[in-house]
Amino acid sequence: MYMTTTVQANAAYFDYLLRLGDSSLILGQRLSEWCGHGPVLEEDIALANIALDLIGQARLLLTHAGRLEGAGRGEDALAFRRPEHAYRNVSMVELPNEDFGRTVLRNLLYTAFQAQLWQALAASIDGELAAIAAKSAKETRYHRAHSADWTVRLGDGTDESRARMQRALDYLWPYTAEFFFATPEDEAVAAAGLGVAWPALQPAWEADVLPVLAAATLAIPARSPFLSRGKQGVHTEHMGHLLSEMQYLQRAYPEGTW
Repeated sequence: MYMTTTVQANAAYFDYLLRLGDSSLILGQRLSEWCGHGPVLEEDIALANIALDLIGQARLLLTHAGRLEGAGRGEDALAFRRPEHAYRNVSMVELPNEDFGRTVLRNLLYTAFQAQLWQALAASIDGELAAIAAKSAKETRYHRAHSADWTVRLGDGTDESRARMQRALDYLWPYTAEFFFATPEDEAVAAAGLGVAWPALQPAWEADVLPVLAAATLAIPARSPFLSRGKQGVHTEHMGHLLSEMQYLQRAYPEGTW
């Protein structure tokens, strides 16, 4: 495993690991809101299982980040004891679920990106990150297939379901630009061989996602100047409400153990 003093002191790599872990954590939190509220029992269970997989990824990544940081913070401290601006998740995953269609479309857009990300990170010189990526890739293949199937079924379904899916795509599409916005952290981590620069994944992501959206008969919105910056700690108005619920027990019982 790649565990040198240089990496432990590397703020760029720590930030990069937080970005990975926080995005899985926050999407897992959002999907957990469907538990007991799914449109049918099978999908209620499916979304809950995807949420559990994502939270499992977050645990591994935040534990690894905490060890590299060397400040005594474990997965719980990093997950529950940071202020909003310290989270590095992409903005899309913190957006409200709204209806089932928007949820599965968001899952498609982000898990298709994750699929490319894990594949690239499996070649990291950090053996622990490579192992996390290899494990996560197997889970993400199912997440992506599940969301793609539902995107096509709803998009190419009734007039009502197609209209809802098009509205969801119009709303979510601008947030995908954040996936591929270059940051200094990307460049530093890629140069060190620790991870991949996210902009490099855009062609493969588009090659995967665009045919699914075409099969769903959905029109791709035009790109706009809008750029969300959640991975830089600038979040939407929804993030604070999400954290107030997610962090409630840790704030109420800060020294509690289970």
